Amino acid sequence: MTTAASRDGALRVVTTEQGLPTALTIDNAQLRRDPRALAKDVLRLCRQAAQRAGLERRAQMVEEGYPAHVIELFNLPKPEDVAREEIVTEWEDGYDTSSWMRSV
Repeated sequence: MTTAASRDGALRVVTTEQGLPTALTIDNAQLRRDPRALAKDVLRLCRQAAQRAGLERRAQMVEEGYPAHVIELFNLPKPEDVAREEIVTEWEDGYDTSSWMRSV
């Protein structure tokens, strides 16, 4: 099982390695949002959790000594792929990726 949460922690999903949700925590304030937007965020977190689970599986296989060509056959994500996907998804979803620090 893998967990992913929104930046503010208002949404949290626990998924299987394939990204199927097994537990969902939704802050009450989130229930006032547009249902389509909420569903989109839940699905994004499920994909994010699945990607992270794939990274964990890759690391486990490397640690257990599987040859690189065998690991590649599983088409598991690489750390840079997951990082890139998370950044692109946040950018597309309109999250502010800039610092919270501002000039005084």
